[in-house]
Amino acid sequence: MSNILLTRIDDRLIHGQVVSQWCTELKPDWMLVVNDEVAGDEMQQELMNMAAPAYAQTRYVTVDEAIYTLAKADEDQKIMILVANPEDTLKLIEGGIPIKKVNIGNMDMKEGKHLIAPGVAVNEEDLSAFRQMEKDGVELEIKKVPGMKAESLDVLK
Repeated sequence: MSNILLTRIDDRLIHGQVVSQWCTELKPDWMLVVNDEVAGDEMQQELMNMAAPAYAQTRYVTVDEAIYTLAKADEDQKIMILVANPEDTLKLIEGGIPIKKVNIGNMDMKEGKHLIAPGVAVNEEDLSAFRQMEKDGVELEIKKVPGMKAESLDVLK
């Protein structure tokens, strides 16, 4: 099984904050963007490739492809997983990917969602996925950049 450096929920996926802060801190070999829509959208992939660091191989895969790919990855590969939502993250965990900690970045406000922290808007499906992750023993943190103090998810209690 691979060496997962970070699993981050951020609906922007690859963007400046991820590249300038998280990639600089962690130096991943791979950036695995797990999103069924983006996996089939070459335009979005091209835009994200412009921001991605040259030293990290970037792959865009569906949730099912991610489960297969991560199960076969070498232990010495340092991987950053970027997922747009909690539901897909939970599918990875339920698919056998040993995610111990999930970093929550940006989740935009949309209809039917409410803020639980600055920049983190959720609906009942998101909260349900977070609660199940916690039941599965996954540590959850809201943390925009590496140097910040992690915010609590007391709203799940």
